[in-house]
Amino acid sequence: MFTSSLITFWGQCIGDECGSGGVQTRTIWCVHREGWTSHHSHCQHINKPESQRHCFKVCDWHQDLFEWEVSDWGNCALVPFFSNELKMRTTECITAQHGIQRRQVHCVRTSNRTTVTSRICEFFSQKPALEQACLVPCPQDCVVSDFTSWSRCSKTCGAGLQHRTRHVLATPMYGGANCPNLTETRTCSSPVSCPAGEGEYQYSLKVGAWSECRRAHVKDAVLSGRTTVDFGSSSSENTVTRCNIKFIYCPRVHLNPSHAQYHFYCSHSLCVFTLCFTIVVISFSFFSNCSLCTKDSFPLTFQACVMPKDCQTSDWSSWSACSKTCRSTDLSPGYRLRSRIMTQIPVGGGKQCPALEEKEACNIIGDLLPNCPRYLWGTTDWGDCRVLPLLSQQDRRLANVSILCGEGIQTRKTYCVQAERSAPVNARLCAGEEVPSAVQHCSTPCQNHCQLSQWSAWGPCIYDNCNETQGKKGTMEENWGGANACPHLVESIPCEDPACYLWQIQPEGSCILNKGTCGPGTVVHNVTCVNSEGEYVPIAHCTDDPPPTEGVCEVACPADCVVGPWSSWSPCSHSCATKTSEGRQSRTRTVLAMPGKEGKECPSAPALEEWRVCNDHPCIAFYWEAAPWGPCIEDTSMNLNGTSFWNGTPSCALGIQIRKVSCMKTNVGPVISKRCPDSSRPEIGQPCLLPCKKDCIVTPFSEWTACPSTCMPGRSLNRFLTIVQRSANGGQECPDTLYEERECESLPVCPVYRYLWRTHKWHSCVLVPDSVRRGLTGPGEACGIGLETRGVSCVGERGESANMTECLRWASPLPLQIRGCRVACKDDCTLTAWSRFSECTGCGTSRSRKRSLTGRSKKRELCLNEELYPLEETEACPCDEFLSQPSGNWSACILPDPSVSGSLQGWMSHREIKECGKGLRYRAVACIDQQGRLVDPLLCTNTGYMVEVCHIPCPLDCKLSDWSAWSACSASCGGGLKIRSKWLREKAFNGGRPCPKLDLKNQVYEAVPCHSECSQFQWRTEPWSICTINTVDDLPACGEGVQSRKIRSVTRSADDSLCDQEEMPPRAQVCFLACPNDCVVTPWGPWSNCPAVRRKLSDCAVSRNRSRQILRLPASEDSACPDLIQSESCILNSTCFTYQYRVSDWSTCQLSENAICGQGSRLRLLDCIRSDGKMVDLQKCEQIGLINKWRLSESCVVDCPVSCVLSEWSPWADCSHTCGSQGLTVRTRRILQEAHEEGHPCPTQLTQTKPCPIRPCYIWLLSDWLPCTVEDAECGQGLRRRNLSCIVHWGDWPESPPQPVAEELCGDKVTKQIQQEMEQPCFIPCPGDCHLTEWSSWSSCQLTCLEGRSFETTGRQARSRAVIIQVMENQGSCPHQVFETQSCKEGKCHSYQWRTGGWSNNERVVWCQRSDGVNVTGGCYSQKRPTTIRHCHPPCTKPFSHCTTSGVCGCEKGYTEVMTTHGFLDYCTRTPGVDNSKKADVKTNSGRLKPGPSQGQDLLSEWTLRPVGPGTEMEIIFRAQPACQRSLLLSNLKPSKITKTSPPPQKPLTLAYDGDMDM
Repeated sequence: MFTSSLITFWGQCIGDECGSGGVQTRTIWCVHREGWTSHHSHCQHINKPESQRHCFKVCDWHQDLFEWEVSDWGNCALVPFFSNELKMRTTECITAQHGIQRRQVHCVRTSNRTTVTSRICEFFSQKPALEQACLVPCPQDCVVSDFTSWSRCSKTCGAGLQHRTRHVLATPMYGGANCPNLTETRTCSSPVSCPAGEGEYQYSLKVGAWSECRRAHVKDAVLSGRTTVDFGSSSSENTVTRCNIKFIYCPRVHLNPSHAQYHFYCSHSLCVFTLCFTIVVISFSFFSNCSLCTKDSFPLTFQACVMPKDCQTSDWSSWSACSKTCRSTDLSPGYRLRSRIMTQIPVGGGKQCPALEEKEACNIIGDLLPNCPRYLWGTTDWGDCRVLPLLSQQDRRLANVSILCGEGIQTRKTYCVQAERSAPVNARLCAGEEVPSAVQHCSTPCQNHCQLSQWSAWGPCIYDNCNETQGKKGTMEENWGGANACPHLVESIPCEDPACYLWQIQPEGSCILNKGTCGPGTVVHNVTCVNSEGEYVPIAHCTDDPPPTEGVCEVACPADCVVGPWSSWSPCSHSCATKTSEGRQSRTRTVLAMPGKEGKECPSAPALEEWRVCNDHPCIAFYWEAAPWGPCIEDTSMNLNGTSFWNGTPSCALGIQIRKVSCMKTNVGPVISKRCPDSSRPEIGQPCLLPCKKDCIVTPFSEWTACPSTCMPGRSLNRFLTIVQRSANGGQECPDTLYEERECESLPVCPVYRYLWRTHKWHSCVLVPDSVRRGLTGPGEACGIGLETRGVSCVGERGESANMTECLRWASPLPLQIRGCRVACKDDCTLTAWSRFSECTGCGTSRSRKRSLTGRSKKRELCLNEELYPLEETEACPCDEFLSQPSGNWSACILPDPSVSGSLQGWMSHREIKECGKGLRYRAVACIDQQGRLVDPLLCTNTGYMVEVCHIPCPLDCKLSDWSAWSACSASCGGGLKIRSKWLREKAFNGGRPCPKLDLKNQVYEAVPCHSECSQFQWRTEPWSICTINTVDDLPACGEGVQSRKIRSVTRSADDSLCDQEEMPPRAQVCFLACPNDCVVTPWGPWSNCPAVRRKLSDCAVSRNRSRQILRLPASEDSACPDLIQSESCILNSTCFTYQYRVSDWSTCQLSENAICGQGSRLRLLDCIRSDGKMVDLQKCEQIGLINKWRLSESCVVDCPVSCVLSEWSPWADCSHTCGSQGLTVRTRRILQEAHEEGHPCPTQLTQTKPCPIRPCYIWLLSDWLPCTVEDAECGQGLRRRNLSCIVHWGDWPESPPQPVAEELCGDKVTKQIQQEMEQPCFIPCPGDCHLTEWSSWSSCQLTCLEGRSFETTGRQARSRAVIIQVMENQGSCPHQVFETQSCKEGKCHSYQWRTGGWSNNERVVWCQRSDGVNVTGGCYSQKRPTTIRHCHPPCTKPFSHCTTSGVCGCEKGYTEVMTTHGFLDYCTRTPGVDNSKKADVKTNSGRLKPGPSQGQDLLSEWTLRPVGPGTEMEIIFRAQPACQRSLLLSNLKPSKITKTSPPPQKPLTLAYDGDMDM
């Protein structure tokens, strides 16, 4: 059956226009009971829900027209836990109970706040929650303190009462229990009986409160035959005469406590007018004569008074500007103020002044405000890179500052700016932002040193310009390799016969004989043309006649003399020619075969040697010298439009650099330019790139500082700007004015000097009118205490009248207008007028004045009482002498601030701060008058300080010695290191620069690579002498002979021992002269090289060769020539060697010569080592193809010794105290750059304090309330007063006692009294009255907390008044005890815990204690209260037994329990050994294992021992706290043996004493 419909949610509201014309639709299905859908005809159409409805179409712009209106959360209400039940679950509550808070949520129009349907607001945002969970703290009972001690007995004789009270610490909250009685009363009695005959009642005069002050009007009304006074409505007369009435009544106290006590008011002649009335205190009253209460005189019942005048104020001033004028992240609203002044001081108990200042929130919706200005740190350009700050004091004296380079530091200044307009502002506005770095590392490029090679040999004599040879003179040039910024690299000398191209002749082929096998012949020459560099050029370049292409040659015949080839030319004897010397060099040849008969003779001895002139050029050379390049100047012919230097510096134009080039003559100086070749003349100009012009950039001017809102003479306002970028490269210069100052224009003039109070004469003393006195009982004559008044007016500085409000605002305190006075009565004591004060004799003395009694007063006892009527007065003499007294400690030594002209607010400049030298230290001076009172310090000193010069010792840097001389190279041959060192002379002291890292010898060293020449000392040989043959007779001189030569060591000292003796060449050798007709060959040529071996020694298994040539063939064919080729095997380390690379140690990090730190490199040298250990030329290893895998240099960094950089000291802050001796002023600075490496460390003193001048602290001191006094009576309504006095103290009061001073120093006393409560009504109970105590002091501030965490932000404190009962019969009329609470701040969370005392006779004390140690009543959960009495069943009746904490009987200390088989105590037996000092024989529960007061007491209660049989077996019974969990443990214990097993949960007990020291 189809009985239900399936309905979807309503769709979105659709319509053509926004508003109420929209339509919503939804889909409806017909659903079977089983859940499946069917045709809609199966469902009844009568029950079909509507599928369409009208709606309000909401558009996006409606969002500004509607909003959710949310009320505040309501109170937290308990969640019902049973149906319709809401109550505090006190028994279940542990910390808090669950509750719920509700609030109202409506969708409203923003225009008129009318409510509309919620669907509109739900279109834009989700509906706020209507409910939320909350917590209701558990009920908190009233908490009261402990009782005080009992009071004294109310009676000194007979029976009386005594009481004790307590006060409320915390009031009940959240349904907690009410406070208990705060008073306990008990009877007491004295052993002394009351004297007989004493009256049954005692009487006390009790007065009521003074009536209100009213104007008195006499009327002819008679009551009881007396004229009465009407105290009705006051008239319009402005008079001071007033009368107020005091009620007097005489209560009596029944002395017999068995009778009832009555209070009544009398119907004496005093109470004859309508103000007299009767009050029934208990149930009835009767009247008695009030004369029983009075003795000498009746109390005053009337007095003159002042009609009350309420405080009057001016109208409110206009609202001040809102403190919040912009939108920021702070969501709190701003506030604005308005004020009014007091125009009428309240008098006569008139209404006090209302609040004179009002504060209200403003600009609550912050979104409507403009955004707040943002403040950011700005920075100037970085300054120049400076290396000097990295140097120590010692190095600065030695360094040439102008050539320093390498790593340095550069600084910039930071300032605070407003982000929107970049104007500088006070630095405090940027306090929350991170300060940009003010110091950074930088680098100054160092000039590379020019490394020069040796001079090359002089070149050929050529023309200066081979392309233009006509008219030019030839020069010879000498080149010196190098780099830029080097000295001249080319020298030239004049020469004759220059030639750019020369013929070169090279022989080709052998000698072609003319005829036969020997004799003359010809040889063909290869003739080529070469240039000065030896390169082949076309023959046409050589203009001279070419040399012949053939030359003459000769082949020796068998009998001819044979001469060897010419040797090489010896070195030239002089490098150049002078007038007295010239260079010469020679060459030689030797005779190889002597001639035979008819053979050609040998040349003569001189023909075997040739000499020639060498280096015949003059010694004077010429060279071009170029001056340094000048500055780059602008060349307007080109513009590069934004190119940049190779170092990244932006450039804007092409410039030119010019330098001077001069021709120089060595050792002479400049000569004419034509003496130097033009071809090598350096350029005199080169293009350069000009950097862009940089205009000065400054911030806008800051806002003018505000003029003071109050009158402050001499104030001016200023503004400033900050230089962000200084001009450079000809840019626009910075403005001259960076700081502007002007006077405030509309500065309010201080009117305190323009308005004054003018006082008039005092009027006569006004008493209570006669009409009033006639109507009341009292003195009938017109005398006594009255009031007198005087007029006060406001005048201007010229005496003109002014409005009273001007004087109230600007003048001195309002003078007194009303004061008490007295008109003498006939019975008063009469005295003479005071005499003049005596003369003062000096400071510190006193002066006095006197008066005396007159007439009958001299004989009256009352008048003779000098306490009431003093006859002499003494006062201190005025004194203008003051004493200076130093106070406090000296400040730290403060260095003077550096004079910085134009120092701007908001700047934080930085520099290397000087931390030593001459300074000043300050000590505050207290100025004291003769009475020891503090006065203005300017009366003693000009500044309020003692100042003395002080010295801060300067820091001493670590001092090292100068560099030692370089050590010898560590390698005698090849690459090594040479070292120099410095050693420690003085350690750093007082914050100086620390020493670098020293070695164990307190040294620092530097190592650089060095190379020792292996062939530094060489053997030099001269040519061999002629071969000498010893011939016999006329035999030809041929065959073997001997020849010699000279050998010397090439050193300056010519010490042969410096050369290697093993390598010394032979001085003599066997020679051979060929005989005639023999074959003649040339000497052996050099051996061919054995192959250089890399690693394998087997490579040496080869041979080497040498050869020679035939110079003369033998005459006979039978005679053969010797071998022309000779071979021998290569021998390892003799003729065959292996080679490998070797590197030296690393040098230290090498910097440029003028650099201090930064990027550098460390080096090492590479050598080629032969297998026999000899060092060879590096090219040898390269020639054999050895690959060098060693790195010979690597980059390194020398950390810079950056000294600490500090900001400037901030200005001195305001004094921490405006007066007194505790004031300090502080200034601070911050670290901009931490010290690094050997830099000056940062000082520890970043804050300096200085005492402030000790100014006196004048304050009004409000005394404590004086005891309650009742005028002219023993009890009743009275007043208690407190005094207001002006005191001076040292700022540490109450440590230093205050001293009274003149009231003018503290200001307006009248206004101060108005602000304070100076009088309070009070009540002194009469004997027998039931009354309340005075208010207790406020309890400590306590918070409502959950699990130790605060449940609220504001705490509460309480005070209470307890009820005191003096007579038990009066307790029915007692008032109720009262308490009150007030909110407080800085409260604490308190917890409460039950505490227990020790058991005594099965009883103990249980109390509740607060977490701060205060014992209280209430606060602890009553369900958890420990028991105070313990019971055992059955009772413990055995001797020496007692009931234990577990509820079973146990034995007293010193006794052991003996148990029955049922587990009950049978009897107590004395424990052996307890009575003496020895140990017990048995470990019992009274010994080691007796349970103590611990948490484990719940589990392990006690041990007991019980005999099992006649032997030594004992039954150990262990009882747990729950009786149902007891367990029985049996153990067989033998006294002679202890079984060592794993320890049980408890140590087994033994009967035998085993000597254990732990018993």
